[in-house]
Amino acid sequence: MRIGELAHGGGVTPKTIRFYEARGLLPAPARTSSGYREYENSDLDRLRFIKTAQRLGFSLDEIREILSFRDRAERPCNFVLSALDRRLADIDRTIAELTDVRSNLADLKSRADRLPPDDSCYCHVIQHARFPVSP
Repeated sequence: MRIGELAHGGGVTPKTIRFYEARGLLPAPARTSSGYREYENSDLDRLRFIKTAQRLGFSLDEIREILSFRDRAERPCNFVLSALDRRLADIDRTIAELTDVRSNLADLKSRADRLPPDDSCYCHVIQHARFPVSP
């Protein structure tokens, strides 16, 4: 199949296919005598695997590592489980941060009507927020 067919089957653009080839996620395809890329069904399977792994939150570097295990006929399960542990910890940290932000926003919203107007600042509601400011 040609690059357009592969892209369509994988739900991506031909530009994405070329990007994945350049990043080592997809192997360089065979070429026709006229220079067109020629892909196999196994390339479509690999592309779908890449897209599924991305949806699960794996980075392209992690996906490349998983694929390299497979290419060496090794099982990537331990690597995947470690990556999942890291991803879960990241998500837990993000949820905690978002919960804190939501609490602060709800508090600010409930206090907003009682705040004194102040024409000397940009916005008195934001000026009275109780968020720690990150540098």
